[in-house]
Amino acid sequence: MKQDDAFLVLDSHGDMGVSAGGHDGLFHHDTRYLSRFELLVNGVAPLLLGSTLSNDNCVLKVDLTNPDFRDGDSVILQKNLLHIARTLFITRETLQQRLTLHNFGAEPVQLLLSLAFESDFADLFEVRGVVRDRRGLSRSERTAVSAAFAYAGRDGVIRRTHIRFDPEPLALTENCASYRINLVPHSAVSLYTTVACDSSPDATPFLRAMRRAHFDRKNLMRVETKIHTSNHSFNAILRRATSDLAMLLTETPQGYYPYAGIPWYSTTFGRDGLITALQCLWLDRRIPIAVLKRLAATQADAFDAESDAAPGKILHEMRAGEMANLKEVPFGRYYGSVDSTPLFVLLAGQYLQATGDVATLRDLWPAVERALAWIDGPGDPDRDGFVEYHRQTEKGLANQGWKDSHDSIFHADGRLAQGPIAVAEVQGYVYAAKRLAAWCAEILDLPHRARELSAEADLLAERFEESFWCPEIDTYALALDGDKAPCRVRSSNAGQVLFSGIARADRARKVAAGLMQPDCFSGWGIRTISTVESRYNPMSYHNGSVWPHDNAMIALGLARYRAKGEVSRIFRALFEAASYLDLQRLPELFCGFPRLADRGPTCYPVACAPQAWAAGSFFALLQASLGIIQDPWKREIRFVKPTLPKFLDEVSLKGLRAGEGSADVVIRRHGDRTALEVVATRGHVDIKTEFED
Repeated sequence: MKQDDAFLVLDSHGDMGVSAGGHDGLFHHDTRYLSRFELLVNGVAPLLLGSTLSNDNCVLKVDLTNPDFRDGDSVILQKNLLHIARTLFITRETLQQRLTLHNFGAEPVQLLLSLAFESDFADLFEVRGVVRDRRGLSRSERTAVSAAFAYAGRDGVIRRTHIRFDPEPLALTENCASYRINLVPHSAVSLYTTVACDSSPDATPFLRAMRRAHFDRKNLMRVETKIHTSNHSFNAILRRATSDLAMLLTETPQGYYPYAGIPWYSTTFGRDGLITALQCLWLDRRIPIAVLKRLAATQADAFDAESDAAPGKILHEMRAGEMANLKEVPFGRYYGSVDSTPLFVLLAGQYLQATGDVATLRDLWPAVERALAWIDGPGDPDRDGFVEYHRQTEKGLANQGWKDSHDSIFHADGRLAQGPIAVAEVQGYVYAAKRLAAWCAEILDLPHRARELSAEADLLAERFEESFWCPEIDTYALALDGDKAPCRVRSSNAGQVLFSGIARADRARKVAAGLMQPDCFSGWGIRTISTVESRYNPMSYHNGSVWPHDNAMIALGLARYRAKGEVSRIFRALFEAASYLDLQRLPELFCGFPRLADRGPTCYPVACAPQAWAAGSFFALLQASLGIIQDPWKREIRFVKPTLPKFLDEVSLKGLRAGEGSADVVIRRHGDRTALEVVATRGHVDIKTEFED
C-alpha cells in the first residue's frame, strides 16, 4: 500500500519484520521507518483465516483466530473461538491499525496480546543488500501511550518514527506494547495503533481517516474516458490496474506523477513515467501533463560525471535517502538513461497531437529544444547519427536502456558488448521524437526548424536500416557496440523498433512473424530474448523474462503496421496471465518459461507489484487493438482497423476525447468481424473507422 512518499509492505498476517532480512516495512522517502510490527497472542502468532486488499488498494483486512492454548496437556482455550479482525491502511503518510477481538466462545477469555515493533531507519539500498561501513546514531523514548525513535543520519537529517497506542497498554517497553484482554462470551474490544513518519500521529478518528483515504483514492482513480467490457474478469483486471496507477500517483510541485513501482522504485523515474504517460494518454491528459512538467523542471543543465548528467538530458531517477544524500549511491538525481530524453520529446509531440493543447507545448518547447540538443550533441559523441551511452561513473548503470542489467546487451556468442552502445529501440525513439518535433515546430510557426528535424529523421531511418538490419536472423540487431559491430541477437527490442515507425514495412512484417514464433512467444507474452540465444535464461531479469510493458509497446508497434492478429495474441496472453496472478495484477515481469496446460506463469520473486507501466499495459493494448487516434485538429476520432481479442465481445468507451469534443462508442465483435456504434457525441467531433488495409 502507498500514499504519496510513504509505502507499506506487509505479509498476509498484516505483520512486518517476522523473517530476518526481509524487504517489508513502512518506508518514507527511501528510508524504512518501521522494520518490525508483529502481533502475538499469548506469545505466539495467531492463525490466518484470510486477508484481502480493498479494490482501491487502500485497506488491508486480515482475519485471524487463536490456536489451541494449552497449560501442560490441557487445552485451556480451544482454537477458532477468538476472532481477531486486523484492519490497516496508510493515509497522509501515517499507518493506522485497528485490532478488534471478538469472543465467540461460551466461556470468558483471558489472554495477553502484544505488538512488537522496531525501527531500523535502513536506507532502501541497505534493504536491497548494500552493506555500509558507517551509519548514523539512533535513540528512542517512550511515554505511557507512545514510543518514539529518532535517527540522526550522517547526511545531517533527523528522521523520526512516532507510535501511539489507544487505549493505554498494560505495559510499554522499548520494543513492545502489551495488553491484558478479558472478554466475556460474545463480547468484543478494539485497540488502535498509529505510526507516523517525521510528524506527530494523526489524531483523526480511525473510521473518519479510513473514509478520507478511500475518498482521496477515488478522486485519483477518476479518468476522462470510462471503459466497460463484456468480460467481467477483464473489468476486474482494469479496475485493479486503475487503482494501482492511482496508488502510484504522487503529489509533486508539478502535479501527480506516477512513481515507478513498489517496493524498489517508489520514486520519480523518467523512463517509467514517460512510458506510463504514453500508455494512458488516450484515456486522460493529466498524467502526461504532470510527467512532462516534472521532467522539464528536473532536466539537467550542466555536465556532472557522478550523476551521468549533461545539459538537456532528462532524469533517470531521483532519491531522497541518506545514501543518496551522501553520494554513496549516485541516484540523488541520476541521469543514466539513454532513452528518457527522446521519450520526453516523443511524449510532448504525442500529447500535442492527441489534445491540441498548444499553450502547454509552447511552455515546454525550450525543454524540448534542450533535449534535442542533447540528442545531437552529448548523446551522439562520435556524431555518427546514433544516440549511444557509456557510463561516466563506476557507481552508475553499465547499461542505460530499459534493459539495464549488466549482462543484458551482448553478442550472439555471449560476449558482453563494450561501449559506447547504441541500442536499437532508442534509435527508433529518436526518429519518432524528431518526426513529432518537426510537426510541433510547424504548429509553433517554426518552418525552418521543422524542415531540419524532418530531414534528420529521414537520414536516421536510412542509416538505421543499413546498420541494424541482420538478414541472417530476419530482425534488427539488439544494439551496436563501441566498434559499431551489431549484436545479432533476437530480442524484443526489435518489437519496440516497430513502435516508433522507423522500420521498413517489409522488414516490420518479418520482425512481427519472428516475435510470434515459439522461441520468442512463451504463450504468456513475448520474451525479452529468444530461447535460441546464448544468454537466454527464463529466470533472469532481462534475458528471457516477459515484461508486460514491453509487450504493450510491441503491440502498439504491431498495430502501426496493421498486424492486428498478433496484437490480439499478445492481448489474450497477458489477460490470461493476469487471471492467474495475485490480485489479478500484472507485475513488473514474470519468468519466461513456456506456457503449460492448467498452470499460470511462473512469478519472478522480487518483481515490483504494482508497477506503473505494467498497470498501464492493458490500456495500451486496448488502444492498439482498437486503433484509436484522437485528432483535435480535424475534430475527429479514428478507429484504424479495430479488432477485439476473442475474450472480448464488446467494449464501451464513454467520454473519449478529441480536443474539446468527446464521444461515447461501443465496439462489438461478431466472429472475426468488428462493428462500431456511436452512442453519443458532445461538442463538434466526428467518428471515422477504417476496417480494411
